[in-house]
Amino acid sequence: MTRYVEEVGGPATQADQPPGTAGGTGAGRPATRWWRRPWVVPLVVLNAAFLLFVLPPYLGLDPSRSRVVLNEGFPAHYAVVVAHILFGTIALVTVCLQVWPWLRRRHPALHRISGRLYVFAGAVPSALLGLVLMPFAAVPVGLLGSALAAVGWIVTSLVGLHMARRRRFAEHRRWMAYSIAFALQTLWGRIFVLTSVLTGVTVNPVVLGEAAGWLSWLMNLAIAHWWLRRTARPPRPAFS
Repeated sequence: MTRYVEEVGGPATQADQPPGTAGGTGAGRPATRWWRRPWVVPLVVLNAAFLLFVLPPYLGLDPSRSRVVLNEGFPAHYAVVVAHILFGTIALVTVCLQVWPWLRRRHPALHRISGRLYVFAGAVPSALLGLVLMPFAAVPVGLLGSALAAVGWIVTSLVGLHMARRRRFAEHRRWMAYSIAFALQTLWGRIFVLTSVLTGVTVNPVVLGEAAGWLSWLMNLAIAHWWLRRTARPPRPAFS
C-alpha cells in the first residue's frame, strides 16, 4: 500500500521522526551548509544586539538605572522586572540554539535540553511575569496586544513541547516556529523606536506603543506562516 508523508501536518508518518533518522530531516541527503540558511547569522546578531542594549542597566541590580518606570505601590516591581528580563534572555539565547540546524542534526540531546530550557526557563516564566507587570505599566498603551502575545507565547511553547514528547515532530516544528515568532516580537518595539530616531520622523508615543503591542507579533506570525509554507516539502510516496 502506498501512503503519503508530508513534512508539516497530517497523521504520524515518516515526517514525524526526529531529525537525522530515517525519513526525517536530513536522511540520505547532504547537510545544508550554514550559508545556505541566510537567516541564521542575522538572527544571532539581532538577538545579541538586543541583549547588549537591554541587559547592562540591570547587571548591577540598581533600581535607579531601570529603564522601566517603577511603581512605588508595587514593592516587588523591580525584582519582577529583573526576573522577566532574565527569563527573556534565556529564551532568546536558547532560540538561537533551537534553530541551529547543525546542533539539531548532530546533537539531538542538546537540542532537547535547550528546548526544555527555552520553554520552562525562558518562554513560560518570562511571559507570565510579563502579564504580572502589565497592570503597573507607566504608559498603558498596547497592553491588550502584548497580553495576547504573552498568552500566545505560552500556549505555542507548551503545545510545541507536547508534540515533541508525542513524537509528532512535524507538528512540533510548526508550533515551535510560531512560539519563536512570539519570542522575537519584543525586538520590534526597539526597531520601531530606532527607525523613528534615525529617520527623524516623529511618531505619537501612543501610536508607537499600540504598533509595538500588535504589529510586532502579528508580523512575526505572518513571517513564520510564510516560512512554514515555503519550506514544506510536497507529498512524496513511501511504501509500507
